[in-house]
Amino acid sequence: MPENSSNEPNQIQAVANGFEIIEEVGELGGCGVRELATHMELPKSTVHVYLKTLEEIGYVVKRDGEYQLGFRFLNLGGRVRHENSLYQAGRNEVDDLAQTTSEVATMGCEEDGYRVMLYRTEPTGAIFNNAPTGEYTRMHWTALGKAMLSRKTASEIDEIVDRRGLPRATEHTIVDRDALIDELESIRSQGYAVEDEERVRGVKSVAVPIESDDETPDGAISVAGPKHDFGANRIEEQLLPTLQNTANVIELKTKHY
Repeated sequence: MPENSSNEPNQIQAVANGFEIIEEVGELGGCGVRELATHMELPKSTVHVYLKTLEEIGYVVKRDGEYQLGFRFLNLGGRVRHENSLYQAGRNEVDDLAQTTSEVATMGCEEDGYRVMLYRTEPTGAIFNNAPTGEYTRMHWTALGKAMLSRKTASEIDEIVDRRGLPRATEHTIVDRDALIDELESIRSQGYAVEDEERVRGVKSVAVPIESDDETPDGAISVAGPKHDFGANRIEEQLLPTLQNTANVIELKTKHY
């Protein structure tokens, strides 16, 4: 169940339940009524009513006996992203970044204490874990997230950690608050963040923050790939200068175009 599934004052429970069901259908990648009811520990009849309602209004479809999310969500997500100024300014630059480095390039923003994968692109032959556009993950798991956290105040960081915690993704994940604070200090000092198998084993990533203004959300860009391709020399001599140059161009575009 999602973290925020609580009976808050003024919350319309039926709406909250509907979105919890939507998220679980997405997480399961498709499911039947019984499977979903068991997974969510809800009555089968309740789950069936919600799924049929969502199917009738076009947000869930039934294929081969399983309910799956419909493409209507892609329509809504596409609209949200298209209106995002960081995406508008950065998507072409991130494409160029991927081609220049021959690695997967990504752009992320922060929302509600999570890192959101706003855009990703990869050159032919790049190796990655196929994280989907729109994916939400913990800020402390990724280079993108840590780069964005490094731009926040101590109180903002505390609020995110208090709300979202520091759960573990791999044995390399930072799960101690003091260790995270130390890491963020290093990121501020050196100007970039490194993700070293902290979310996915074998994957390493380097990210730099994007300076924002009132019109643009906090963001960051990164390149990612197999750990063995991301040695210290390559990061310092090739990847970091390219990332910083790309970030500078995106910042200029958000401020002047």
